[in-house]
Parts: sequence; C-alpha cells; structure tokens
Amino acid sequence: MSNDLERLGRDVVGRRRELEIVVAALRADRHIVLEGPPGTGKSTLLRAVARAVGVGFEFVEGNAELTPARLVGSFDPARVLNEGYAADAFMDGPLVTAMREGSLLYVEEINRVPEETLNVLITVMSEGDLSVPRLGRITAAPGFRLVAAMNPFDSIGTARISGAIYDRVSRVAVGYQSHDDEVAIVLRNAPEVDAKWVDGVVRVVRATREHADLRTGSSVRGAIDTALVARSLAELRGVAATDDTVARDAALTSLSGRVRLREGVTRTAEDVILEIWNAIFAPTRESGDAGKAGAPTGATNSR
Repeated sequence: MSNDLERLGRDVVGRRRELEIVVAALRADRHIVLEGPPGTGKSTLLRAVARAVGVGFEFVEGNAELTPARLVGSFDPARVLNEGYAADAFMDGPLVTAMREGSLLYVEEINRVPEETLNVLITVMSEGDLSVPRLGRITAAPGFRLVAAMNPFDSIGTARISGAIYDRVSRVAVGYQSHDDEVAIVLRNAPEVDAKWVDGVVRVVRATREHADLRTGSSVRGAIDTALVARSLAELRGVAATDDTVARDAALTSLSGRVRLREGVTRTAEDVILEIWNAIFAPTRESGDAGKAGAPTGATNSR
C-alpha cells in the first residue's frame, strides 16, 4: 500500500488522508462515493488511484440523459434483424463492460443521474449481477466496484441521492485543499509564472469562497486559468504576466463565470472580483513602478 501511495503522490497534490481511505476501501472491495464542491480534484484522485492500483477504468458522465440503456448497453437493431437476439448482437455499455472485466465504473456527478438509472446501479451493488432482457444474467467479475463523485446537493442541477445508494457505498468527504497545496497545483500547471504572484492569485480565489456577496466561489481551476491567461495575454501585450492590467483582465476572464452572486445582490461578479483583487494586490508605490502588481498583502507573513 505504501508503494501505491508513493506513486499517487506524484499525480495528486496533497490529499494523503483521502488517498489512504480510497485505496483502503478499494482493497476492501467496497464501492465509493467522493462528495465535495466542484474543482476539488475528485476525478483526478480517482483516476490516479485506478492507475496506481492497476485496475481498469470505465468513465460515465452523470447527467439527466444517462438512461439505463446507455449505462447497461443495447442490442444492435441491424444485427438483431439478421441474427435475432444473439449475445454477439449486444453492444455492452460501460456498466456491463466494467462488470465483465472486473474494472472500476466511475460515475461523475452521480447526483445528476435519473432515479431509474440509479436503481440499476443499486441492484448491481447489492447482488453483484444484472439481468438483461433477452441477454441473460451478467455476473460481475472480481474487482468490479462503483466509484462515483458528486457535488453537494445545493449545487445547481443536483438532486439528493437515495439512502439506498448511501447504504451501499463508503463516502469520503472532499473539501478544498490548503492554500499551499493550491499554490503547488497552479505552479504545476504554470511552472514559469512567478510563484509569489501565484500566491496572491490563490488568495484571491480562496477569498471568493467566503465573500458575503457570493453564493459560490471559484475552485483552484480559476487560479490555474488566471495564471495561464495572464501568461498568454502578457505575450500579446509585450509585458510581464504580473503587470497589473494584464493580471486583472486575466482574473476577470477566469473568475467571473465561475462565481455565483447571492440573490438580491445588485453588484456584478466583476465588481466583486475587482474588490477582492484590490484587497490582495496593491500597487508598488515605493519603486514608482505603478504599472506592476505588487506582492500580495501578507504574502511574506507565516500562514
């Protein structure tokens, strides 16, 4: 297990506790659901675990269009006309593929999946097999597990999943990572960007999660995009990525669509983001270089 975790540490920043729990649950042959806000690395963690423990991985995007037929599979109409309902005429869906191969079935955003489709998963989790009309019974090979990710119930477009699902899974709560971990994530994606400036960008993003006017803040993806857009925009304008005008434009572009205002707030998302940005970044007055973004407020203080 320690070797698995060492390999995982190269793919996932932080998350030691969550990694240990997920690996242990899979080794115990348990189904798993990771629950947490968008952008907290749930998918990254599960994909990394699948690679590290050497198991197959069938991906399913959870949404309102995921019907039982799309999940399980269906007969090819043309072949049925020629061959009848023969086993070879059945086109396996991701669930059947994972069951036959003993792989992980990863369902992203499981709480967006229709109830009738979830009922199919409940049957498989309970019995370890599935009856398909005109095809017969399919028994899950050793190693098959359901691993799912879900956003909190109050996220847009989500619904509560039934107690029957919760009763059959091990639930791992995943929150936002630490400040230092998020800085490391951004630098991993934009290693050439100034680390001190990235520290300030991460502070801006984390502040959106606590601002009184915002119902939903940005994930670390907003910080990653801010750094990448600033780098590209700086090349177009012939200035540094930390130039205040470049950095503000990059932040507005990267964050304004990710945050959600509370009901009744008359300000725009851009107004709130600029307020936060100005509170974190101050112009460098001592050097007279007003065109550059200064160090983030408190960046040199111990955390």
